[in-house]
Amino acid sequence: MTFSQRLLPDFYRRLHDHLRSRLDAAGLDAIVVDDWRDVAYLTGFFHHPNERPAAVWLGRDRCVLLVPELEREHAMAQGSVVDDLVAFDEYPGLASPFETLARAVPVGGRWGHTPSLATGRLHEFGTVFGGVSWEMTGIVDDLRLIKEPEEIELHRRAAELGDVMLRAGVELVTDAVADGELPTEAELADDVIRAGSRWMYAEHSDVVVVPMLTGGLVYGGENSAYPHGLPSSYRLRPGDTFILSLGGAVGGRYAESERTFFLGEPTREQIDYFLADHHAQQVGTQAIKPGARCNDVNRACLDIIRKAGYAANIRHRQGHGIGLNFHEPPWLEDGDTTVLRSGMVVSSEPGVYVPGHAGYRISDTVLVTDDGPERLTTYPRDLDDVVIDLP
Repeated sequence: MTFSQRLLPDFYRRLHDHLRSRLDAAGLDAIVVDDWRDVAYLTGFFHHPNERPAAVWLGRDRCVLLVPELEREHAMAQGSVVDDLVAFDEYPGLASPFETLARAVPVGGRWGHTPSLATGRLHEFGTVFGGVSWEMTGIVDDLRLIKEPEEIELHRRAAELGDVMLRAGVELVTDAVADGELPTEAELADDVIRAGSRWMYAEHSDVVVVPMLTGGLVYGGENSAYPHGLPSSYRLRPGDTFILSLGGAVGGRYAESERTFFLGEPTREQIDYFLADHHAQQVGTQAIKPGARCNDVNRACLDIIRKAGYAANIRHRQGHGIGLNFHEPPWLEDGDTTVLRSGMVVSSEPGVYVPGHAGYRISDTVLVTDDGPERLTTYPRDLDDVVIDLP
């Protein structure tokens, strides 16, 4: 039996009730969102974002979804949970697409918009929705911070996807060692992405397709010292350190699973860098618990690397939130004082980067629970588990 990625209507109805409570508390009569992730979050309508807008208007007793006419059947087939679905003919059109929405909702009062709304779009709203007083609000962003149980199950599945891709990458490299020709970064990336897609469609029904359904970063040798280096034609070599940073989305919810590997027995230098990062990741992950502040968690994690003597080799924060996007709030960084709460999902991924040598990074997708951190990604991370033997 395959696992359905579609959330049931009850999830969206509860979400709408939560959002209406926030609107009441903020003194707002309605809210409009147009970011494709927010649209999907509130209605279950996932689509390929392009120049044609989609938007959700949610008021005190109705939720209305605006889509391009060419997406109407798509939205209906997905079972989008709204009270009304309205469509505009084409973009840019002889009139603003949002005039269709304005004819479908009671216009007036105080409406909220998300911080991500473009200034040009807000100006357009002002010309279409007469008599509305606009206020920027983060109430949708705040709701997205805490995952409902149904979302957590999707994150668990996405974490499994990341681990599946890691295993596929290790298998390819191990087989290549036996065959005598190691893969390039690009070949390895291609293989793990296809392995992830195969698993996705074999194990799930109603697959929710989003940008970067499966993907990640693959880099070896000196290239691994660049935290966000893209796969190249570099061919792995015996003795290399290499990183697989992989993941994707199930039901639109992401997870990442990332490990540092060694091609052959590592040197003392490689071991020292790896163990410093491994220790930091362990300490940082254990600090992810309700009531902890993001900046304090980040500091506890990265201080391990500093105490090991590698302060100059830190290139980024400990981690970030994960949800309908690979990277989203909260941020495990010195500048974020957000208090962690049960139901948040974050990455724990400190790194040590040595130019001209290699990079070392271990990442897990971590769920904040009342009992502390739960690693959703389970691929082994200890030194003995990440050494690929050479003949």
